[in-house]
Amino acid sequence: MHSFRKFLPYGRISRSNALCPNCLSLERHRLLWLFLNDKTDFFTANAKMLHVAPELCYIKRFESLPKLEYLTADLESPLAKIKMDIHNIPFPENSFDIVFCNHVLEHVRDDKKVMSEILRVLKPGGWAILQVPIFLPLIPTTFEDPTIINPQKRAELFGQDDHVRMYGKDYADRIRNAGFEVIEENFIDGLEPDLIKKYVLPQGEIIHRAIKPSQ
Repeated sequence: MHSFRKFLPYGRISRSNALCPNCLSLERHRLLWLFLNDKTDFFTANAKMLHVAPELCYIKRFESLPKLEYLTADLESPLAKIKMDIHNIPFPENSFDIVFCNHVLEHVRDDKKVMSEILRVLKPGGWAILQVPIFLPLIPTTFEDPTIINPQKRAELFGQDDHVRMYGKDYADRIRNAGFEVIEENFIDGLEPDLIKKYVLPQGEIIHRAIKPSQ
């Protein structure tokens, strides 16, 4: 158990009090951990999980869960066990109970194709966590333009030079259009202010839990 007076600064535009010096979690990682513990059976259920672009702060903790069959995958990351293009996931349909794909969709060429692949490999009733960057105030409609390749222009329009789209208020509908049922979890609003302060949780972060229909 570690305790710190303050977290470290982090980010291309530096955020103070963001990075845990022990586990290397950021605000969004700590929020999702609390959500999984409070609102799901993630830590106790028998499940098979695909973790795309795995975050270092989670890997050993997820690997230690005795009932979780845990696979990590990425096109480039050395942290992942499987090399994979998420546009063409190399597993049969109905393979996984859970898919994590956090802060990935803003980077991919075709997010609709990626969402359809995640839906395909999930088992009926299985679910995915599909988080993307939140830039407030949210624009009404997701903006993307594949002809914009200049890094400076991408950073200006999409929030970061390696992003290819800026998600808007229609994000949940984009997930629904791929065939998912979507629960938009405003989890942080139900937490005590002291807990939010302790873990430095991100205001305005909605957790998108995408569920593959059972039928």
